Amino acid sequence: MKNPHIKTELPGPRARELLARDTAVVAPSYPRDYPFVMSHGRGAEAWDVDGNRFLDFAAGIAVCSTGHSHPRVVAAIQEAAERFLHISSDYWHERQVRLAERINEIAPMQEPVMSFFAQSGTESVEGALKLARFVTGRPRFIGFLGGFHGRTMGSLSFTSSKYTQQKGFFPTMPGVTHVPYPNNYRPLFAGAEQGQAVLRYIEEVLFTTSVPPGEVAAILVEPIQGEGGYLVPPDGFLAGLRSLCDRHGILLIFDEVQSGIGRTGRMFACQHWDVAPDIMTLAKGLASGLPIGLVVAKRTVMSKWTRGAHGNTFGGNPVCCAAALATIDLVSGDYVANAARIGDYFQGRLRELALRHEVIGEVRGKGLMIGMELVTDRASRQPARALCERLITRAYHNGLLLLSCGQSTVRFMPPLMIGRGEVDEAMQMIEASLTEAAAEGGPAAGLRAAR
Repeated sequence: MKNPHIKTELPGPRARELLARDTAVVAPSYPRDYPFVMSHGRGAEAWDVDGNRFLDFAAGIAVCSTGHSHPRVVAAIQEAAERFLHISSDYWHERQVRLAERINEIAPMQEPVMSFFAQSGTESVEGALKLARFVTGRPRFIGFLGGFHGRTMGSLSFTSSKYTQQKGFFPTMPGVTHVPYPNNYRPLFAGAEQGQAVLRYIEEVLFTTSVPPGEVAAILVEPIQGEGGYLVPPDGFLAGLRSLCDRHGILLIFDEVQSGIGRTGRMFACQHWDVAPDIMTLAKGLASGLPIGLVVAKRTVMSKWTRGAHGNTFGGNPVCCAAALATIDLVSGDYVANAARIGDYFQGRLRELALRHEVIGEVRGKGLMIGMELVTDRASRQPARALCERLITRAYHNGLLLLSCGQSTVRFMPPLMIGRGEVDEAMQMIEASLTEAAAEGGPAAGLRAAR
C-alpha cells in the first residue's frame, strides 16, 4: 500500500546516519526488529527523524499508556522537575507517599498494601523474590514456561519465553522450577481443561516427586502471559493457584508489569477473575514512559521487612512519581473504560480479518492487550514464524509500529486513549502488510481465503 505519511524510503537518510553512529558506540545486545528512529510523538502517533508519520501500536512495549507526551503528564513532570530532581530513599517526599497511598486505594489485594519503589520491571521482580524469601524463610519458587519477568539474574531465572535470553548466562538463581502455562490453543496436557491440568501437575506430580511444597516461597505468574504469546488463562486457573498457595502456605506473586494499569480494560488483569495476589509487580505503563517500578504487597507481608533489608537509590524519584500520579488519574478516569471498549472493537475487526485469511489461527486478549497468532494453516496450527517476522517488517514500511511475541504472534498494545478511527486506519495497514508478507514468502506462505 502507499501511505501518504511515508515520505522517504525507509529508513531515510537521517535515520541511516544515526544508525551508523549507534553501531559504533551502543551495545549490540538490544533485540531490535526494524530501523525506526524516533523524532517525536503525540498520542498514538510517532514521527521519525526523516519526517515520516507512524501509528504506534507498540507504545514502547506497553509503556506509553496515555500516549506520547500527554499534556497532563508533561505538566506534572515539569512541575516536579522545577522543585527538585532527586532525593534518595533515605529521606521522604510528598509525591512518593501520595503515590503509595494511591496504589493502596486501587490495588486488587482487597486489604491494605504497602509499596517498595524501583525503576523497572526486572527490579520489581527482584524485590518481590527477595521479599518472598525473607518473609517465608523458604528457598524455592515455581515459575511458568513462556514467562518473561526480566533480564537481571533473579528475574532471568524465571524468564523462559525464548532461550536466547538465558543463553550464555547459566547458572542463574537456583531453586526455580518451571511448569507449563495453560494454553488452550496449543495444549500440552490431555483433555480440554488445561488450567486444571496444570494445577494437578503441580499438586500431584511436582509436590509428590521433586519439589517439597513446604520449601516453596512463592509462585510467580503473569495473569495474562505477555512475551510468551499474549495468552489468556482459562477461567478458574488463577483462582486454583490461589487455593493451592493457601493450602501450602505459599505466597502468590502476580507479575502485572505489562498487563497492569488499565492495559486489559481493568486496572489490573487479575481483576478479570477477582483473584487477589499476596505480592504484585508493576512498571511499564505506570508512568507513561518514565522509569518506575513497584513491588506492591499486602501490608501483613511487606511490614515484615526489617530496616535495611532492601533499598534503592533512585526508587521513588519525584519526577517519576509525578508522572505516575498523573497517569493513574488519567487511566482510572477514562482510559481504562476506553481500553475495554476499543479493545472489544479491535478484536472484532481482527476476527473479521481472520475470516478472510486462513493464516490467522487465533485472536485473543483482553482490552488493549491483544494477540493475533499466525499459522501455516489452521489444521496443523504450525507457527508461521517467518510470516510473522515479515508482517512486522512490512507494517513498519507501511507506517505501523508493531512487535511480536510467542512463537508467531503479532501483539497489539496501543496507547489506552486510542480511538476507533486509529484502529480502522491500523486495520488497513495490517491487512496490506499481511498480504505483502505472504506474497514475499511465495506460494508456500499459505495466504488463502479462510474456509
